[in-house]
Amino acid sequence: GGALDRVAEGLGVPMFEVPTGWKFFGNLMDAGKLSICGEESFGTGSDHIREKDGFWAVMSWLSIMAARKASVEEIVHNHWAKYGRNFFTRYDYENVDAAPANQMMANVEELITKGDFVGKEFSHGDKSYKVAKADNFMYTDPIDGSVSTKQGLRIVFADGSRVIFRLSGTGSVGATIRMYVDSYETDSAKQRQDAQVMLKPLVEIALKLSQLRELTGRDQPTVIT
Repeated sequence: GGALDRVAEGLGVPMFEVPTGWKFFGNLMDAGKLSICGEESFGTGSDHIREKDGFWAVMSWLSIMAARKASVEEIVHNHWAKYGRNFFTRYDYENVDAAPANQMMANVEELITKGDFVGKEFSHGDKSYKVAKADNFMYTDPIDGSVSTKQGLRIVFADGSRVIFRLSGTGSVGATIRMYVDSYETDSAKQRQDAQVMLKPLVEIALKLSQLRELTGRDQPTVIT
């Protein structure tokens, strides 16, 4: 999600957005460029170990609570008041036939890489999102110069909201489509509402844009995170 981007910018500290895989954190840690890291599935760690560390994450939260003399709820609500709230969800569509899954990804990539896609505005209900950037994410490691391509189709909107599509397991059967949706909200009156309710407009925009339901025949994801 985009919450970390806003905090890093606010504090004036460097931040790296890397592909899936702990090895990308390791390179940055070994070079002294990184002291805390985390992944979309909430695994968190620091430069004392080259893997996620749940115990360390718990101790970090307890230290923050002790220093601030505040509960987790109070800390989170203060964060939303200062930086806004990033509502996040991931839709997993498992065991999808490879042909329609690949077709969907190809269609989305063709759409978002057209010259007129940036600047387009999409609306659903009372929410509107204007495209600021769209690409197939590519990462150049700042330490060893290695390049990782085709790491996910990204649509980033002007307010920092985003949609990402990733495909894994592309054999003849058993492909998994993951759709990541991050919707940004500055209205304090809406920041404590149910996440899935607040995410619904952008979820619907993403499903319509990708034609995921029509191509895969799936009306619902296998798992919602």
